[in-house]
Amino acid sequence: MGCLLKQGGGLYARLRIGAVLLAAGEGSRMGGVAKSLIRLQGVPLINRQLIALSGAGVDEVVVVTGYAREAVEAQVQSFPVTLAHNANYALGQQSSVRVGLAALSGNFDAIFIMLADQPLIGSADLTELIAAFKKRPKSEGGHVVVPVVNGQRGNPILLDDVARAQILASDTNLGCRQLIERQPELVHVHESTNTRFITDLDTLDDVAQLAQRTGWRLELPSRETAT
Repeated sequence: MGCLLKQGGGLYARLRIGAVLLAAGEGSRMGGVAKSLIRLQGVPLINRQLIALSGAGVDEVVVVTGYAREAVEAQVQSFPVTLAHNANYALGQQSSVRVGLAALSGNFDAIFIMLADQPLIGSADLTELIAAFKKRPKSEGGHVVVPVVNGQRGNPILLDDVARAQILASDTNLGCRQLIERQPELVHVHESTNTRFITDLDTLDDVAQLAQRTGWRLELPSRETAT
């Protein structure tokens, strides 16, 4: 019998969990804003993500930097994370996923692929995905747990070491929106009503709408900080 844990809930053996936090993008749809440095109620989004990961009991975190490298690294220096720089961040998100997965040390039962521009993700949301990972039917594959809310694919995703090895050894693209259709044998869909999984900040309109909906203060980083 496994341990009774808050993490994930139920009688399950504790998992060793890693995380790749993607903070390399150049925010082109926002005109060159380092989205991980956007402040929500005074706290940078990347800090919020790291706090959430810590609260969910994640064992190791790799932060992948690219655009605005120095500013992002300075922001996370007080956290016990591994930094991995993707010099080719302009090639897209999947190149950063590979850099992050390669930088994780050792083997993990599960690995989060996290986006730094999801402002509402907290430790309870990550714990929900950990529970889904533990309970997934392994006989049907389930190497990647993907949250889906009202038919919309969300993030973060959670993958096992089999999927990690496949990504590093091939051109498997877990960042593409067509993952479920293209490689269903890899995927366990976690149906959820949790809209935090599908709330992100891609455009300035997204920032304005979230501020209006929540009444919270959102501040973009200065141009000097984000370059």
